[in-house]
Amino acid sequence: MQKVRLLVSGKVQGVGFRYSTYALALEIGDIYGRVWNNDNGTVEILAQSDKPAKLAKFIQEVRKGPSKWSNVTYVDVTTANFSNYSDFRMAN
Repeated sequence: MQKVRLLVSGKVQGVGFRYSTYALALEIGDIYGRVWNNDNGTVEILAQSDKPAKLAKFIQEVRKGPSKWSNVTYVDVTTANFSNYSDFRMAN
C-alpha cells in the first residue's frame, strides 16, 4: 500500500477544490484518504492506494488542479504513514 501526503498551494480554497479532489478519487478508483483546508490557505490530502499507477494519476491530476476555478502553484508530495482509510472523504 502506497501512502502519500500532498500539500497543495495556490488558489485552492473557495473554488471547489476539495469536492473536485473527492470526485477525482472516485473517478480514478482505488484511491482512499482525506482532503481538507488548512488555515494558511493550503489544502492537504492524505491518499493511499495499492495500485501505484492510479495513485500516480491522482497526483498528476491534483497538480493540474481538479477544479476548473483553481490555480495550483505548488504541490509538495511526501511519503506518509497514517492509518488505513476505506473511503475518500472531505474532512472539513
